[in-house]
Amino acid sequence: FGSPSSDLWVYSHLPHLSYFFFAGDTINIGEVSYKLKKPQNPELVPVKHFSDSLPQTVVQHLRWIMQKDLLGQDVFLIGPPGTLRRSIAMQYLELTKREVEYVTLSRDTTETDLKQRREICSGTAFYIDQCAVRAATQGRVLVLEGLEKAERNVLPILNNLLENREMQLDDGRFLMAAERYDKLLQEHTKEELDRWKIVRVSEDFWVIALGLPVSKYKGNPLDPPLRSRFQARDIYYLPFKVRSKSPDHPVVSQLLSFATTLCSQESSSLGLPDFPIDNLLPAVRVLNTFPMLSLHKLIHRLYPYKNFLAKDGHAAVEAVLNKFELLENQLQQTPSSILSVSVSKEFQGHVDVKLSIADKEITFQSPAGTNEAHPPHSNPTFIGTPGHSQLLAEMMQSHIVKDICLIGPKGSGKSVIAREFANMLGYSVEPVMLYQDMTARDLLQQRYTLPNGDTAWRPSPLVTAALEGKMLLLDGIHRVNLGTLSVLSRSIFPIHPSFRVLALAEPPVVGGSTSSDSSRGQQWLGSELLTLFLYHSVTPLAKAEEMDLILGLTPNVPKEAAEQLLNFTHSLRRGNDPTAKSLASSFSTRQLLRICRRLSQYPEENITHSIHKACLSRFLPSLARATLEKTLKNCSMKASLEDAEGAVKNGVLTIGKVSAPIYSSVQKLKVPDVLFYDNPQHIMVMEDMLKDFLLGEHLLLVGNQGVGKNKVVDRFLHLLNRPREYIQLHRDTTVQTLTLQPSVRDGVIMYEDSPLVKAVKLGHVLVIDEADKAPTNVTCILKTLVESGEMILADGRRILSAKGKPNAIIMHPDFRMVVLANRPGFPFLGNDFYGSLGDIFSCHAVDNPKPQAELEMLKQYGPDVPDATLQKLVAAFGELRSMADQGTISYPYSTREVVNIVKHLQKFPNEGLANVLRNVFDFDAYSKDMLEVLIEALHKHGIPFGAKPTSVSLAKELPLPEVRMTGYWSINQGGNARRKLLCPTETHPVDVKGPAFLRVQRLPCNRKESRALSFTEEKANWQLPMNEVNIICDVTNILYVATCNPVSLYSMKKDGETIQLMELYDVFPRTISGVWQPFVTVAPLGSPLDGQVVLHEEQVSLRSKLDCAITAKPQKWWSVEQLDKLWSTKRRKRIILSFHSKMLFIFFFQITIQRESGLDVSAPKHGKVDLNNAPHVGGNQWAGGTGGRDTAGLGGKGGPYRLDAGHKVYQVSQAEKDAVPEEVRRAARVFSLYTLYIFYSCLSMPLYFFLIYQGYQFLCLFPITFPLVYCAEMQMHCVTRYMKHL
Repeated sequence: FGSPSSDLWVYSHLPHLSYFFFAGDTINIGEVSYKLKKPQNPELVPVKHFSDSLPQTVVQHLRWIMQKDLLGQDVFLIGPPGTLRRSIAMQYLELTKREVEYVTLSRDTTETDLKQRREICSGTAFYIDQCAVRAATQGRVLVLEGLEKAERNVLPILNNLLENREMQLDDGRFLMAAERYDKLLQEHTKEELDRWKIVRVSEDFWVIALGLPVSKYKGNPLDPPLRSRFQARDIYYLPFKVRSKSPDHPVVSQLLSFATTLCSQESSSLGLPDFPIDNLLPAVRVLNTFPMLSLHKLIHRLYPYKNFLAKDGHAAVEAVLNKFELLENQLQQTPSSILSVSVSKEFQGHVDVKLSIADKEITFQSPAGTNEAHPPHSNPTFIGTPGHSQLLAEMMQSHIVKDICLIGPKGSGKSVIAREFANMLGYSVEPVMLYQDMTARDLLQQRYTLPNGDTAWRPSPLVTAALEGKMLLLDGIHRVNLGTLSVLSRSIFPIHPSFRVLALAEPPVVGGSTSSDSSRGQQWLGSELLTLFLYHSVTPLAKAEEMDLILGLTPNVPKEAAEQLLNFTHSLRRGNDPTAKSLASSFSTRQLLRICRRLSQYPEENITHSIHKACLSRFLPSLARATLEKTLKNCSMKASLEDAEGAVKNGVLTIGKVSAPIYSSVQKLKVPDVLFYDNPQHIMVMEDMLKDFLLGEHLLLVGNQGVGKNKVVDRFLHLLNRPREYIQLHRDTTVQTLTLQPSVRDGVIMYEDSPLVKAVKLGHVLVIDEADKAPTNVTCILKTLVESGEMILADGRRILSAKGKPNAIIMHPDFRMVVLANRPGFPFLGNDFYGSLGDIFSCHAVDNPKPQAELEMLKQYGPDVPDATLQKLVAAFGELRSMADQGTISYPYSTREVVNIVKHLQKFPNEGLANVLRNVFDFDAYSKDMLEVLIEALHKHGIPFGAKPTSVSLAKELPLPEVRMTGYWSINQGGNARRKLLCPTETHPVDVKGPAFLRVQRLPCNRKESRALSFTEEKANWQLPMNEVNIICDVTNILYVATCNPVSLYSMKKDGETIQLMELYDVFPRTISGVWQPFVTVAPLGSPLDGQVVLHEEQVSLRSKLDCAITAKPQKWWSVEQLDKLWSTKRRKRIILSFHSKMLFIFFFQITIQRESGLDVSAPKHGKVDLNNAPHVGGNQWAGGTGGRDTAGLGGKGGPYRLDAGHKVYQVSQAEKDAVPEEVRRAARVFSLYTLYIFYSCLSMPLYFFLIYQGYQFLCLFPITFPLVYCAEMQMHCVTRYMKHL
């Protein structure tokens, strides 16, 4: 399928056999004869393939095929890629007037494509015979092309049909060989065989298979049982004979020699793909029209070796070119431009094109579309450059003979050039976005259901374009599987003569895999695809051309800024560094135009900030980031950012310096509203988003997990009052589910609009979340929607940016897309969405807030959490993120984790910080190395993660010795006692030199809190970044450290992250009089000289003594609190207890489930005794139960007393216990006292002593010391008084 095929162009001018012939005619090839039969369906007989002047090699192939046909043996024509195998097969079928059933196999071919497919008609499912069954029952020839592309274990369903001409069908019928069927017909009637569902296979049924040798070309090898059923014939390239108007063309022999050499075995051993021999005839036709054309450039269209071969391959091909004198000749001219395009008066459906080549003008006819043709330079939106003009002229040459493929990097202008080319020729463009899992069926037809539930098929855009004479724009043939494109080779439908295919592709990856799902890149351009197109390369524009293009499309852009941008971009493109070239891919022409549109609208924007945003520098590897910074420095470009604020006032949203009116929305429910705390970093991102939003750009937000991408977008849309449609992608997202949501209603498949279609219709903002989780070959269909505002839906509808067909959906002008994705690379498991489609979006990097902003935000989430705790969390997680950026750890801890920790501490303030941190770090509990890194980082900031209460390390207590006299002295004063003591003094001048300006270096300080893991007298420790030869000379109390060899001064703040170093080897000489002076002392000065120190070098020498002092004032020095050297026992206990309050303890908790029983109490009772002592919960029957009522037990209510039977206790709630009526309680107390009295009565205890034992001796009438007289009246009186008390 496709146009024009080489068969059509090569043989269309040759006479072919007529359909009219008499029965009994015979075809003879040598001694082999074949008796012709009249076809029942002449439209299925191939035409325009046979020639009466065939090469002898072809005749020999036809003779062999006829022999196998007469023998009834199925044949397999094997050979290199191209149309020759199919052409010979079709020539034989045309010669013998055989009807054909043709099917192109691919990786998507299934059993139903070969046997039977189920359809629904009038509510009933039935089977429709497919090609193999139709050929067998109707006596046709089944042509199977591309057997190597079919998946394994699919074709064996044909084994029995090939061997015995038998096959069991899904509808219950059975295909039977003609000989066996005829024998059964002699014994049974045809009605009986029909009732038994036996179908006769025609004796004229025959199979021709076409395939490639898998040993050399990509594909699946034939299954041995299938291979053994075919007779093979090698169809190699024919000795070529030029069929052109100038057979004696001087360069044709050179071209043929070059092609033959590249198809030789020696070239294959070098890994060179075969030269497309089938494309030689179109090339010769181009040479006939343009004899001055450079053969080197023409060969590159046929065989673009610079695009798919490495350096060794380049050298090998150019050696062959040099051998046949085909290298570029600078004197040969190439087309420079297209002068005019006008409707042809001689040929219908053609235009007259005039090309300018040097001083010559050449006019020729070219196929054209059905619309009005436009002369060049008539499109105001297309800014032509000399390179584009030459490319369009070369495409016009190739267009007259062959389909075209444009190869170029993303963002180089392929789509724009293709549409301008179609516009000049009057073509209607039918865009088809190709994706990896697209099947051959998707490319040709789409299945749908009628309103009554019947299934039907509609033609795809490809078929529609072929029938209506449009230009089919295949965008992304580098993504699709090779077997899918094989359907472009043939069709039985009448193709419009103006139909052409224009394919777009990115350059193949040299050395990449041939698999379409390779992560490294695909080497998609091989021997098979070389035969389908003539190839043209879209190279990046020159600097001057790119400047003209930018100034033409964005005339208001500051020219100085545009020049800076181009200088930076081309410095990356010119370099040989692969890292720089990788960075340059992020600055395509499309991306530069986007940046310049922003600069033209917002000239005050810093261009360096735009560059960082375009390439997402925050997530670049360290080497790439260093290359970027170096290039920016070489181009004298610096970044400058200002904090921004957002506010809504009088219906206008202002973020920073950008303002936009509030959107008037009807659907208020779809406007997001989310808890959001403003911070400067996110406000700056929203300011950039608003700029691009007002320019009509679609946005892409990339960042790590938990940095607030969703919150930023929701807050942004909330401020703008824009309704949102939301869709979340995943691994199983397909093109169909992205555009439509199928459902079944009353047995009919109905397609509901997906959020994407709803947003397009209503003008809402579509938020696509987790875009990196879906395969990039699925999300790539967004390219046409973003670029041209077009998309074809699964139900046949089409999204258009302007009015078009009745079945079209017009895109609302307010429609926007905001795509959210994680950054590419480990540990994120998604796909590289930015690398695939980032070029068509305006990209924004969302990162964790800066430490101070994060601290302010956490205070709002946890207002009651101590500031010291929040500061520790911010510092610790900041260091962990820095370690993730450096590659020390893999997981990038985000603000989301810190916010969850603070929320927990706010709700449960009594839980220790170390215990709450386990909510985040228990994921790493089983990784020993990772856990050690985490513990070290957290302990450094004073978080006791992983510490134990028993970890206490104190210095040994040493008692002070007893006081003893060691000596004494006195001052003797002679003379008068009143005479004052005179101390003689001497004065010497001080030689002051200077001041000397010294450089202060800032070095990282790896400060560690010593009391995080265990309690110790050491508060903190860190290591000075000293050299191995340095020697510490002196340390002061406020953390000034002096070293020598060389002399240096170190200082640091109390809780600082850096150490300041001042090297003094120029001030203090290393040697004096040949003697090394190693000792320097340091002393800090007090008020009013705070922050200043004095360094003193002591020299001891036989010849002289020198005192050298220098005063140096660093920027600002801090002191740390002095630690006590001796600790009292009391203070030590207090500190230990304070430390233990921060430690991680394991508590034992009881789980209590409270619920209402819903049952009331009646009267207390003991309950029945269970002799088996089984546990009872509730029930109000058994004694010793739990959680019940009225009976004696535990955990219940209303019972007289507790009774433990040794079972698990279930408690009723305290509220139910408190709700027991007072009379029931009184009755329970009486019952319990009575029961207790009965128990003690069994022990012969009188009532009086029982009452005393119960503590009620105050109720007795007589003192306890008197003799006790017992009588019935006294006992009754005591009981009565006691009952009244109860």
